[in-house]
Amino acid sequence: MKKKELKKKAVEMRIDLIKMLAHAKSGHSGSPLGTADMFTALYFGGLMKYDPENPQWEERDRFVLSNGHVCPILYVALANAGFFPVEELKTLRQIGTRLQGHPHRLDTPGVEVSAGSLGQGISVAVGMAMGLKSDGNPNNVICMMGDGELEEGSCWEAFMIASRYKLDNLTVIIDRNFLQIDGRTEDVSCLERLGGKLKAFGLEVFRCDGNNIGDFIETFNKAGDVKGKTSVIIARTIMGKGVSFMEDNHEWHGKPPNKEQAEIALGELNMVLAKYK
Repeated sequence: MKKKELKKKAVEMRIDLIKMLAHAKSGHSGSPLGTADMFTALYFGGLMKYDPENPQWEERDRFVLSNGHVCPILYVALANAGFFPVEELKTLRQIGTRLQGHPHRLDTPGVEVSAGSLGQGISVAVGMAMGLKSDGNPNNVICMMGDGELEEGSCWEAFMIASRYKLDNLTVIIDRNFLQIDGRTEDVSCLERLGGKLKAFGLEVFRCDGNNIGDFIETFNKAGDVKGKTSVIIARTIMGKGVSFMEDNHEWHGKPPNKEQAEIALGELNMVLAKYK
């Protein structure tokens, strides 16, 4: 897809997301909206190798969503990419669904890791990258994390191992929206200077605007060219991006819009979508 098509796709994904959350009356809104542009770039911008007809294709890249609560936008991306019907999005968090409140590897096509406990997905991603390297497999591992998740010590243990074994087949994306469920990250447990800390652990650090698809794609490709080091992309995003009353508001971390709020949100998003028609 061209950049204009990708921007349109990101808006369409946000619309699918709001409809899904409103129908379920459950689920996370903030970070899924904030990361929609990056998911669009990853799944439709040519950044990852995958085959929706064969989710276990040996030559695929592995995408690990460490902050599993962001899975509603992952489900939207997977559905739009053809892993399962888009109509199935309406089953989010329903009894018997394949689309659980946190991703489950054995249930959902395209999900590589069952995630939920923050700080653990990155360790699995490191293990995957080590295994692929050991097997001489040239495919890559991409791990997305939340910034609040970095308060978990296990993340930094994983970074040490990634550095120790020079896992240049691993790219870590940090969704840096400066918010978590309890408020602003810098008020809860200061992360800055984040880039300096990551560099001190031996990682190659990049920064980009995670809500700018072109900037993200360019940065991701630069990160992929690095040899001998794990690359980390600190992607600045706005939680709730695209819905005015949700933007930069931690209260939307873990709740869905009600019917009236969904109508307002969809109205705003459809106005943006109209610009691409």
